[in-house]
Amino acid sequence: MSTHAAARVAAPTRREQILREAARLFAERGFHGVGVDEIGAAVGISGPGLYRHFPGKDAMLAELLVGISERLLAGGRLRVTEDGASRGGSPDALLDALIEGHIDFALDDRPLITLHDRELDRLRDTDRKRVRQLQRQYVEVWVDVVRALYPALAENQARATVHAVFGLLNSTPHLTRPEALPDRTATAALLHRLARGAFEAAGS
Repeated sequence: MSTHAAARVAAPTRREQILREAARLFAERGFHGVGVDEIGAAVGISGPGLYRHFPGKDAMLAELLVGISERLLAGGRLRVTEDGASRGGSPDALLDALIEGHIDFALDDRPLITLHDRELDRLRDTDRKRVRQLQRQYVEVWVDVVRALYPALAENQARATVHAVFGLLNSTPHLTRPEALPDRTATAALLHRLARGAFEAAGS
């Protein structure tokens, strides 16, 4: 594949552009503080033009929150199969793979963390239940790996520790100034050390 072809494949679709800008604006101003026209302006189309892609803001919010939960679960499962196998498949390597994947999310999708915290209750019941179901499944992927690495850790304690680590990793949006974070590589390394330290403390 040529470089130009690869660039075309990698380029976000208009739908993806809309979702990215909607997430950013919703996180900055709140769901009700953003109009369809503003989202359209951010991607260079008229507000009414958005309705060719989404029936409304509610649909954008649902796709954002359900979508990221689906991607986290799929990514977690992939990391304990393909990525884990490439690292030797040990529980230690699998946990590192899961932590690295979640750190990528925490650093690259900060608006979605804010959006989840503030706006999850705005979803209709079926979408909210779907998000919760996906999240529970994602937690269990981690719990299985954590208990394989720390077999003396009770299941409920492993689950509580996983949730605590998610809280730690998902704290990045609460750093209000971008310069409050070191560079991405250093931040990822720090978060990884903190997460591993939490699991080691729980398993000791």
